[in-house]
Amino acid sequence: MSFPLLTATAALPAVGAIATAAVPAARRTAAKWLALFFSLATLVLAVVVAVRFDPDGDRYQLTESRAWISDFGVRYELGVDGIGVALIALTALLIPFIILAGWHDADPLETKSSRWRPTQGFFALILAVEAMVIISFEATDVFLFYIFFEAMLIPMYFLIGGFGDRAHAGSDEKASAQRSYAAVKFLLYNLVGGLIMLAAVIGLYVVAGNFSLQEIAEARANGSLDMATNTERLLFLGFFFAFAVKAPLWPLHTWLPNAMGEATAPVAVLITAVVDKVGTFAMLRFCLQLFPEASKWATPAILVLALISIIYGALLAVGQRDIKRLVAYASISHFGFIILGIFAMTSQGQSGATLYMVNHGLSTAALMLVAGFLISRRGSRLIADYGGVQKVAPVLAGTFLIGGLATLSLPGLAPFVSEFLVLVGTFARYPAVGIIATFGIVLAALYILVLYQRTMTGPVKPEVASMPDLKVRELAVVAPLIALLIVLGVYPKPVTELVNPAVKHTMSDVQKKDPKPEVEAAK
Repeated sequence: MSFPLLTATAALPAVGAIATAAVPAARRTAAKWLALFFSLATLVLAVVVAVRFDPDGDRYQLTESRAWISDFGVRYELGVDGIGVALIALTALLIPFIILAGWHDADPLETKSSRWRPTQGFFALILAVEAMVIISFEATDVFLFYIFFEAMLIPMYFLIGGFGDRAHAGSDEKASAQRSYAAVKFLLYNLVGGLIMLAAVIGLYVVAGNFSLQEIAEARANGSLDMATNTERLLFLGFFFAFAVKAPLWPLHTWLPNAMGEATAPVAVLITAVVDKVGTFAMLRFCLQLFPEASKWATPAILVLALISIIYGALLAVGQRDIKRLVAYASISHFGFIILGIFAMTSQGQSGATLYMVNHGLSTAALMLVAGFLISRRGSRLIADYGGVQKVAPVLAGTFLIGGLATLSLPGLAPFVSEFLVLVGTFARYPAVGIIATFGIVLAALYILVLYQRTMTGPVKPEVASMPDLKVRELAVVAPLIALLIVLGVYPKPVTELVNPAVKHTMSDVQKKDPKPEVEAAK
């Protein structure tokens, strides 16, 4: 029996969460180092998964299958394709940076309510989320996926509601109420989506007789499982609704700005760069593979929603006064691009969407974490409270600029390649949609450059005159992310070679081929 590599990759951070939570309260520093150790060990296993995965091999590799709840056809089935491998690597890469960036975010804090912040719990919850996200990328049993898709809401609820942004420290009661509101809103939105998905999961079992993704997909392909048109459409909508909440897609997005605004910067990165990717990943793995005809039927409406997300998110980002909420609305716009690429039903669009998931994770992490370092120094999230930072903290300002330029998809940085592929793939099949989506790029340049101008340039405000520059720990967080943004901006081939075969399989699932160019290339 071969070593269960996928199980180990998901189990290691779960073990780390238990071990970190068990550290005595007085040993806070030991708990931090233990959490960092387990996150780095998980990264090593994720690298092993990527190395052992053969892009030209079977669609799902490193598979594991064991009986679990036999009476209901539930099995413990894992397997990864190129898309899953890329997102597992992204998750395992970001968690050590999230832990380092939040090194002091959960230290005991005495406030008017004498509230104690359990340091061990903070880092244990981060590792628990990592474990659940990784197994969600690995699960090929629909019921197994659903369990962890929902279970990750619990640690995220406590991270948002229990460990808020210290920029609110001057008004503890009000801050606590805002955090509680954001956490409950996050939980309710995602629980409603999850309950609707549960009904669809049960419906799928009634129709197919099992929960195995591969068995159901094969039965659909060879004609042995024929779903009625209305049944397939209803099941698709049940799955898609839950994924659209998680993604988030307009108009199901409103929980995100509250959650990211009230969470600490590292937890905000965990939300948008890690957890939300499960939604867009699941659209590719489950919606398109299990319900190909319904996916094509729903495509026009989904493209419209994606366009609204792109423009609406960007417009609201332009008008924000809060740095973290600006990044949140920018992420809504970027998720619109990802969903647009998925449902453009072209290989360029879907490759770009998958690459966008990875690059958005890196660029948002870089921008939000530097913004968190900035906010922790000044104690305010308001853009108007800053000015002239580049004169007193040039390294902080420089890294903030690079993170911002990556967010607006500047050529030479990683997000540009993915956004370009999404737009090319969309133009090929839906030219009008592609033209409208392009306005999102213009708006992105506006909100990022205005943000930089108002916070980093101009006269030095007295409140920031003594602001220190980035420290060694903070540089250790930001520098690798910026390096990756540059490397993948000029050489994205390692990721595209990994995901392109999986994209071809997905295109085959929905029986779509790339449109032929209207003008043939000269020979």
